Amino acid sequence: MNDFTEKTDKRIVIDSNPYRTRAVLVENGKVIEICSEQQSRESLLGSIYRGRVCSVLPGMSAAFIDIGAEKNAFFSIADMDSPAAPGADIVQGGKGAPDMRSGAGKKPRNALKVGQEIMVQVVKDAQGSKAARVSTRISLSGHLIVMFPDSELIGISKHITADEDRERLRTLIAENKGEGFGVIVRTAAAARPNEDIISELEQLKARWSGIQNAFKISAAPKCLFSEDGLVERTLRDLFRPDVSRVTVNDRERYLSILALANELEPGAAEKVHFAENAPDLFEQLGIEKQIDEALSRRVWLKSGAYIVLDQTEALLSIDVNSGKNIGRSDLRATALATNCEAAKEIARQLRLRNIGGIVIIDFIDLESPEDKQTVVKTLKEALESDRTTALVHGMTTLGLVEVTRKKLRENLSSSMQRECFLCGGSGRLCTPETVALRIRARALARLFDSGANRISISAHPSVIALIKKHLNEEKLRNGFEQVEVVLNELRGSAPDEFEVRLMENR
Repeated sequence: MNDFTEKTDKRIVIDSNPYRTRAVLVENGKVIEICSEQQSRESLLGSIYRGRVCSVLPGMSAAFIDIGAEKNAFFSIADMDSPAAPGADIVQGGKGAPDMRSGAGKKPRNALKVGQEIMVQVVKDAQGSKAARVSTRISLSGHLIVMFPDSELIGISKHITADEDRERLRTLIAENKGEGFGVIVRTAAAARPNEDIISELEQLKARWSGIQNAFKISAAPKCLFSEDGLVERTLRDLFRPDVSRVTVNDRERYLSILALANELEPGAAEKVHFAENAPDLFEQLGIEKQIDEALSRRVWLKSGAYIVLDQTEALLSIDVNSGKNIGRSDLRATALATNCEAAKEIARQLRLRNIGGIVIIDFIDLESPEDKQTVVKTLKEALESDRTTALVHGMTTLGLVEVTRKKLRENLSSSMQRECFLCGGSGRLCTPETVALRIRARALARLFDSGANRISISAHPSVIALIKKHLNEEKLRNGFEQVEVVLNELRGSAPDEFEVRLMENR
């Protein structure tokens, strides 16, 4: 079995078991992207529904749509103008602007009424207590292109940099897409012949026609189109000519990937390999260790510096620390080198952990404006390979760098971890002294009020040990020499869990 400690180009590794399926993109020995899906909870992202408006919230310019899911989906008017499709590359140099005309099943935004049935697509999976988010702007993703019904946009992936390729592809799409269709050309199309691109375009047109027909004959809530599963989405979005190998440990999936690989990239089936007798493929290849590191709060850098990532309800804060890195020259050079190293790793961590929303980065202080620009530029360049839209908004007067990254699916932590039942997600626990003082206050109040001479205290062993240490002193100080105190250790309990109970007098 090959490991990933050696330098490689890009590889996709897929691990499937009865609990969940995970797919990772590995670049130069490092896990760059993780896609995970529990067998009991499939993603709805990209699926299209005939939904029914359940409620309209004029004050929020929003509505809730019944799509047949556990929770009604959230719909915002802003989603009607969203410029990017699920799974689409970031584009630049598009000709014309998106046309937001209402299509099949759509109504003007001001006419949305309770009971109305409209066509919507899931643009963000349900996350935690938040419902799925839907939009009336439909997109259909293929391996080579993304098609937008009811639009006239033509866009080219920013990763296609050659002017002759961009012009060839733009002209090809303009001549073949027809009226009422917008198209984004994906990176994989650059190396494919024109006929392959046109063929996929026709397939997506046929798919859209089928969705429109299904909308006409169905009643809400009804799923009109289900997006591909995790493995199919991963190959569609990530399997490009520069991927040298695809490894999978499930024979059934291996056979399906063989057929799909040839459809996506002719002759690519030879890149697909079955890892026989490898039920724990990620562990064998050292990938599991990298995933564990991606779940940790602190990430060490090669220089000895480290970054700390703290997720709050509103944003992710990242702090850069010099740690063990003492540098080799002056302070300025050390700080700049550490910040640039951290910027590259932060870009990787955002993609690896699938962080979405607002990110605030506190780099090591820099005095020189040129050094600050260098750090921001390094971060922007590192984020260019991210498939998800990520924008760097520059450095504030306080030296903080602001980044926004689009949310689509739940992040890695949410999919693999749950809130701590001990600390309630705060990450902090009360000290034994704090808990002991709370118990002391409650016990004294009850003894003074009741006149009882027997009391029971149950708490974590560390708290009970502290109470035992000071028990005789407490009795003498408060005049409770005759009070019997029964102490019980609650093994396995939360450190701040306790019970104070009066007992019958003897």
